[in-house]
Amino acid sequence: MTTQLIECIPNFSEARRPEIVDQIVAAIQSVSEVKLLDRSSDLDHNRTVLTFAGTPAGVEEAAFRAIQKAAELIDLDAHTGEHPRIGATDVVPFVPLSGASMEDCVAIAKRLGVRVGSELKIPVYLYEAAAARPERTNLENIRRGQYEALKEEMGVKPERNPDFGPDKVGPAGATVIGARNPLVAFNVYLTTGDQDIAKKIAKAIRHSSGGLRYVKGSGFLVEGRAQVSMNLTNFRETPIARAVEFIRREAQRYGVSIHHCELVGLIPQEALVDCAVWYTQLDGFSPEQILETRLYQTTSPQPSNLQPATILDELAAPTPTPGGGSAGAYAGAMGAALIAMVAGLTIGKKKYAEVEAEMQAIRAVAESLRAELTQAVDDDAASFEVLMATFKLPKETDEQKQARDVAIIKATLNAAHIPLHVSEDAVKVMELALKCVKNGNLNAISDSMSGFAMARAALTAAGFNVRININSLEDKSAGEKMLKELAELEKKADKFEKEIRKVMKERGGI
Repeated sequence: MTTQLIECIPNFSEARRPEIVDQIVAAIQSVSEVKLLDRSSDLDHNRTVLTFAGTPAGVEEAAFRAIQKAAELIDLDAHTGEHPRIGATDVVPFVPLSGASMEDCVAIAKRLGVRVGSELKIPVYLYEAAAARPERTNLENIRRGQYEALKEEMGVKPERNPDFGPDKVGPAGATVIGARNPLVAFNVYLTTGDQDIAKKIAKAIRHSSGGLRYVKGSGFLVEGRAQVSMNLTNFRETPIARAVEFIRREAQRYGVSIHHCELVGLIPQEALVDCAVWYTQLDGFSPEQILETRLYQTTSPQPSNLQPATILDELAAPTPTPGGGSAGAYAGAMGAALIAMVAGLTIGKKKYAEVEAEMQAIRAVAESLRAELTQAVDDDAASFEVLMATFKLPKETDEQKQARDVAIIKATLNAAHIPLHVSEDAVKVMELALKCVKNGNLNAISDSMSGFAMARAALTAAGFNVRININSLEDKSAGEKMLKELAELEKKADKFEKEIRKVMKERGGI
């Protein structure tokens, strides 16, 4: 059996008092199943990034102990630093390494969020792959206005309330917990002390303001030198070399150049190899040509012939998750895939030249929906595991019981929110299927109808899961809005079904 290995890279709002960081490190190292890999502190940012890896249970426990220790030692009311922050433990991402999946990391993030919120009374937000709300996927949205704004707005503005824990911040602030792919933290220093230049270049390169995809950037002044600080969230799609050369070109506009670069924390070897290949123009290069890679292959145990379990194997297993909600999302993803196929079979055909642009758009939207619904397969399973975890919370005292009840309500609403989102996507797939039945390749009309049927099944399955979660609440008023949205989606689906059957008859399908 393959050993699961997961990485955790928590960021703490402290760097100027190494004795504090030492105690946080000690808390992590008190868990035998993890190993500390890196410690990186920035005095100007007043921020420390720790990297450790280990078994799923080990990293989950080590992260909790680190958050607990940081809350004891760091007071955000007395904290200053260049880097944006909302908590003593500002952000805690989990990254799947060998034998682990993103679903595993999402489940850890949600379990940890429940525990931190209930035991430490620290507000917790979920982000990236673990986000409970689409607008909280990006960390900068959660951290907008930093700790100072959050202290004023939490409990006042509903959109600022956390996913777990109290609706009020204390001196430890709030913590953002999530799951993501490997990230490269990379800083570029310029031959100037003008921070405005760094800010302008950062604005040009970051994706949120029109720059490179998978790049987050800010401009700082560090030790008297302008710095463009970046997080590359997908180094395969936006390589380091591309980002560096973009900054080099932008810097020339202001009459400056790159002084040096800096890596924060650890980096996958693949990212550095990509840089070497790009700068040395090694056409036709293969990773097999790396000496250490070849040595590792000859000395490491050979993998077994066992293949990872498919979604059908997992559904058939005698375990609570994945269940009907995941199956519904998977059906929706299959429906979206079929619609993308039909649009693709229509594109480029002279007979359908008039609908070429429409089919291009349908294919793009269908692929986007397929990705969302595929992710929902894991999200639905993870949300149920979190819900089950809330029922195991302590309830010996009135305070514990109250915290447990609040956690159960929030987890139940989240478990209903995910299939509701699946329902929305399923209806969108049905609408695309209707368009393909009307204007798509006639030879693939049965595929359009099959895509519609898969989406309809997804809506039905998701609807069951929305209702059963809402109906499990003692106070069902919290879910009334969801039930109304679901009813409207089902009405729209009924309308699409009547229309699609009519069009099928007109085109000779049935």
